[in-house]
Amino acid sequence: MLRTSSLSIRRGQHCVLHELSLRVREGGWLAVVGRNGAGKSTLLAALAGLLPYNGEIELDGVDVSTLPRRKRAQRIAYLPQTPIVPEQLGVADYVLLGRVPHAGYFGRSSSADQRIATDVLRRLELRHFADRPLGTLSGGERQRAMLARALAGRAPLFLADEPTSALDLGHQQQVLELLDQLRSSDGLTVITAMHDLTLAAQYAEQVALLDAGRLAAVGRPRDVLTESALAQHYGVQVDVTLDINSRPVITPRRSK
Repeated sequence: MLRTSSLSIRRGQHCVLHELSLRVREGGWLAVVGRNGAGKSTLLAALAGLLPYNGEIELDGVDVSTLPRRKRAQRIAYLPQTPIVPEQLGVADYVLLGRVPHAGYFGRSSSADQRIATDVLRRLELRHFADRPLGTLSGGERQRAMLARALAGRAPLFLADEPTSALDLGHQQQVLELLDQLRSSDGLTVITAMHDLTLAAQYAEQVALLDAGRLAAVGRPRDVLTESALAQHYGVQVDVTLDINSRPVITPRRSK
């Protein structure tokens, strides 16, 4: 389980996150939503142990700030919005880098590492790109390669900042379905920052709505993503309907 208590982050004199307290069960999925600048990316970077903070972040009862770097990388996979990508490196070798936290004394990959990387490439339909340099891929193909590297580490907590932003509809569904399958099969805990509210509502168990660094609401998608809440915190007029599974579908309302 991931737990934060009174999590706050300052940048200079400005407080960008204000005392956030959240709980995500093992195998759960929390979608973090909010308008640009709400603090979504900052929250994920803090959960990954990459930013100094006040308050508490615990993963399975262990203070994240006390974890050595290697141990943290074994337990937390983090996919930022704009990672630095080695343009000349082949896709297969890049994905294999996700196994580095588990490498032996000499840093060599094992046959098990190779099998895991190959399986992730297969599941994300990247095997035919295995020898292609990353710099030759389209934006969506590159995003899937970055996702594959993050998943190859098999960390129990997966943090992703806009993991579907460059993907077409089919690959968006493929990626989100894979994360959902890993929740069921491996107990993967997923936290994603997302702008597509309907997609967030389809897959997440919980939604955390941020506004100016504060937690405006957290709970089931149908309870958080209401017309009144989106009007208040996004400044938009939308229609919210429920699908056959009682999950919200958000449609912008065109002004006349």
